[in-house]
Amino acid sequence: MPYFYLFMAVLAETIGTSALQASQQFTRLWPSLLVIVAYAVSFYLLSLTLRFMPVGIMYALWSGLGIVLIALIGWLVFRQNLDLPAVIGMAMIIGGIVVIQVFSNTTVH
Repeated sequence: MPYFYLFMAVLAETIGTSALQASQQFTRLWPSLLVIVAYAVSFYLLSLTLRFMPVGIMYALWSGLGIVLIALIGWLVFRQNLDLPAVIGMAMIIGGIVVIQVFSNTTVH
């Protein structure tokens, strides 16, 4: 269950951050409300994940996956460019997540 909670927290955070872009600096009501609800759900799910994972590992996985997903949404939905250094950096983030999952004994306790 901890990975399900974590994945859902990443998904909620991604929705919230996408809505943050759509809220136009909190000047649009519905996207602004979605930001608040999505972040609340994300943090609640993170709190459930903390029952099983240390905070540092959980936060590294949550933020790393969130960064990559938001960058992809920015590129696909909002037509924001990703240059080669950005793509390389995100590949390194994914590599770090893989290293944590494959080689670390601290991911689930």
